[in-house]
Amino acid sequence: MSSVKMKKGDEAYANTLRKALDGLGEVDVDLKEGRVIVQTESPSSEVHDKIEATGRKAVLSGFGGQSAVALINTTGSVVDRTPVQGVVRFTAISAKKPGVLVDVVVDGLEPGLHGFHIHESGDVSLGCASVGDHYNPRQSRHGSPEASRSERQAGDLGNLRADESGRAKIRIVDAELEVAEIIGRAVVITSSADDLGLGANDQSLFRIACGIIARSA
Repeated sequence: MSSVKMKKGDEAYANTLRKALDGLGEVDVDLKEGRVIVQTESPSSEVHDKIEATGRKAVLSGFGGQSAVALINTTGSVVDRTPVQGVVRFTAISAKKPGVLVDVVVDGLEPGLHGFHIHESGDVSLGCASVGDHYNPRQSRHGSPEASRSERQAGDLGNLRADESGRAKIRIVDAELEVAEIIGRAVVITSSADDLGLGANDQSLFRIACGIIARSA
């Protein structure tokens, strides 16, 4: 399912969207809700790129397979009202071994680098302040996502880079994570760059947006 910026009664754009997605599978455009449901076996990135090629921004909020999704800054808490909105999707690479494909599209960020982590709890009763520390089942030191298992925490996903429009869009592969172990936890984005365990950047700990990781059907 994808959320697209549309106006009520925007039938002309709905037709443009249907043409853009032609050949991918069954497409249902809901103008009232600004929602597009695509039944397809094509990669999520292909669906997303075809929608955005029409000139509108889109956020994919669910994709089939062994996957999970976090809608960023939709906690419902008044504590964390910011312009940051987006989605992070986790898809298992294999049913037999660890490894997750992470797709990220987030808008409303200040241009530049922002820390990007998985935290241990999906408790957002106090906004992003109540999601606990980085997910760290091995009790490892904080580090880079490229570091060895003993030199990084499982929740260390490095940095997102936002462009001049405030959008961060990346795709990474994490060989250590498993979808089942992160459901119910939270994704967190910080105000500035993560120091990857190499410095003492307190601002890299300041949480500006978050979202609960939920199973995606």
